[in-house]
Amino acid sequence: MTDERPLPQIDTTTPHSARVWNYWLGGKDNYPIDREVGDQVRQVYPGIVDVARQSRAFLGRAVRHLVGEAGVTQFLDIGTGLPTGDNTHEVAQRVDPACRIVYVDNDPLVLVHAQALLTSTPEGVCDYVDADVREPEYILERAARTLDFERPVALMMLGILGNVWDDAEAMDICERLVKGLAPGSYVVIEDGTDAVDPEAAAQAEKTRAEAGDPYKLRTADKLAAFFTGLRLLEPGVVSVTHWRPETGPWNPADEVTAFCGVAVKP
Repeated sequence: MTDERPLPQIDTTTPHSARVWNYWLGGKDNYPIDREVGDQVRQVYPGIVDVARQSRAFLGRAVRHLVGEAGVTQFLDIGTGLPTGDNTHEVAQRVDPACRIVYVDNDPLVLVHAQALLTSTPEGVCDYVDADVREPEYILERAARTLDFERPVALMMLGILGNVWDDAEAMDICERLVKGLAPGSYVVIEDGTDAVDPEAAAQAEKTRAEAGDPYKLRTADKLAAFFTGLRLLEPGVVSVTHWRPETGPWNPADEVTAFCGVAVKP
């Protein structure tokens, strides 16, 4: 691993987004507090499981496009979450086995399971950095041990910027990360919004905040602002179900509250 920080302790009394998300996806790497919060949110917003599944499907489509059509072979995936099926490196290396991927997360449980994320093809490389999204320069510095930032990199931020409550801070983090990317790099962002059902979204946001796992649901316009200075690929900022949909087990699907976009740095 690239990081020399002390191994963090797992707090099983406080919910964590990665573990709650794992629960919604049907995973087993979560604790009672995560399941409690997950059930509370699902009670006020039953569609959250569809959001989790459709967001995962979007990740696969975006990565396949970037490798297969855009020729990107380097990925910086921030807010990795717990390993499930079709992680970024698995999708990318199926298309091009030489792809290099750096995962970033700050959940100790994700770190414990990092070996599952580091199972690369012989031709490629996978690595893991233990860091918070609020440390963009540190992330770029550590990732540079594996990725060549003189060449295009795909910056993946799926379900992570909602953990940064302040809009200005989230924008600043995004700008600092993009600044470290070479021209021709791509930025992939997906996050929850209040665009489809504002009333249910507000209740879900309130429930998570009260449970100790705050997550900011932004408008579609505010998500689009994260792509300022970049060239958005068609179809722009849309629900994850509408970003270049393919035939699959969860498609065709109705619009869900997770919105996304993929853009290239000029």
